[in-house]
Parts: sequence; structure tokens; C-alpha cells
Amino acid sequence: MKKPLNIPLLYYPLWWLLKGLSLLPLSVLYLLADFLFVLVYHVIGYRKKVVLQNLRNSFPEKSEQEIRGIARDFYRQFPDLIVEILKLGSMDAAELRSRIVFSNQEVLDGFVQQGKTVITMGSHSGNWEWVLPAGAVQYNFPAEGIYKRIKNQFFEEFMLYLRSRFGARLIEMKDTMRDFVRNRKTPRVVAMLSDQTPPYGEIQFWTTFLNQDTPFFVGAEKLAHAFGCPVLFLDVARIKRGHYRLTFEVLSDGSSKPEEGTFPITEAFARKLESSIRRNPANYLWTHKRWKHRRP
Repeated sequence: MKKPLNIPLLYYPLWWLLKGLSLLPLSVLYLLADFLFVLVYHVIGYRKKVVLQNLRNSFPEKSEQEIRGIARDFYRQFPDLIVEILKLGSMDAAELRSRIVFSNQEVLDGFVQQGKTVITMGSHSGNWEWVLPAGAVQYNFPAEGIYKRIKNQFFEEFMLYLRSRFGARLIEMKDTMRDFVRNRKTPRVVAMLSDQTPPYGEIQFWTTFLNQDTPFFVGAEKLAHAFGCPVLFLDVARIKRGHYRLTFEVLSDGSSKPEEGTFPITEAFARKLESSIRRNPANYLWTHKRWKHRRP
């Protein structure tokens, strides 16, 4: 048997099980998602306290009934996300194209045609795992993404396989600066998930986000200023089950230089993301402890 990737033999059965499940049509996988919703929401209550507290703090103007309604809608979409990510293991390019609509790709194309590296700042909204593979089959220029390694070796290799199946290139977070120096003259798009929480000792920027003091990574902004990269906000909207619309909004054209100690691009990203979440709260990933740090 040919070794599929750099995984121990112990993980072979799990690899082939997940690959086999991915061969099922999405219509069948959504039946599995329906079962997972009952299990995760009604039986296990996976991180339900975290989700409800995040929602209460983010939307203090909403009633408890509204909060619980958003939570239920979120948990209804959460298993869909799981099976959709799994489906990347066998989905072909034509199906992926049919499920992802780029509403204004010309915004991105215009900057790349100028010979620039474009940074997109995305978030854990909708199905973020389909975005980079969809770009790889849609664009006529390189689609690349910054990622953080997963500690478990099997899931690290499996997710790399899913994310790169269509030709996208993955850049490990620790190698980002080196990669930008090496490829500074390459017209391309580099995707970053910019809503994650920085370690406390690395926080350089705070803002009020969803009614709470919130730190953001500033790496995308620093790269943009260092290499003159345009920066786009990427909004991922769920149209219906298994279908998403991607919209680009310009945060910076790459020509401006901010005052020392200010981060206007990161602030603009926070405002765009907040607006997107308010339009469809259930579309966002609420299970993480996003507000675990306190502003000094």
C-alpha cells in the first residue's frame, strides 16, 4: 500500500475512513450533519456555555430568546461546515466552482494585474475552508494561504491535503516574512484568517469589537506596509446550504503609510467584520474563547 502522506501506520484506517466518507454526495453527508446537530446541540451541548456567553456579551441589546435562537441557528450550520470540509477530499473543481460565487473578483484581479501581491483578511465566517481551494480553481494567478500548524500529526497532514488538493500553496505562519521576501515580485493573492486571538504577550492592538475590548493580530498590516501590498477584506456569506458568496472590499491600496503605533487597516478590518457578523450572527464561529484576554 502506498503511504498517502507523512502519517504513522496507526492512522491509516482513519485516513481511508475519512476519504471514503468524502466520496458520499453532499446530500447524503447532510443527513450525517442533521444527526450531528442533534448530538452536538441537544445531547452533548458542545461548548454551549461558551457560545451563549459570547452571544450575550456581543449583543446585549438582544433578548435571551433571540440569543438562544442565534445559538441554535449556529449549531445547525456547524455540522454542515464539518461535512463540507470533509467533502473537499473528493469534490471536483466543477462542483466547487458551482458552490462558490465570487461577486466582484475584478477588485482582486485589478491589483494582481498591476504585478502586486494582494493580502486578503478573512475570518471564521461561513465556510472559510472552501475559500482558498475555490480561489485555486477560479483565479489565473497563484492562490496561497497562511496557516498555523495543528499539533496532531494526522490532522495536520489531512488538512494540508484538503487545502492544497486544487493547487493552493500553504505557507506556515512562522515562515511568512521569509516567504514575502522571497516572492515579493510575484503577482499573487495571500489569504489570512485575521480574527484569531493573539497570545497575550504578543498583543499590539486593541479595539472595541462587538461591545467588548478585543485584541487582533497586526501581521497582515505590517506585511502590507513592508511590501506595499494592497489589502482586501473578504466577506463570506452563506446563500443556502452548501453555497456561499465571496465579496472583496478594499481596506488599503498599499500606498499609504500610517503613523507610528497606529493600525488603521486592522481597525478597518474589525469594523467590516463586525458589520458582517451583525448581518448574520449565526454565520460566525462562536465556540472559541475569543475574549479570554483583558485589556490592561
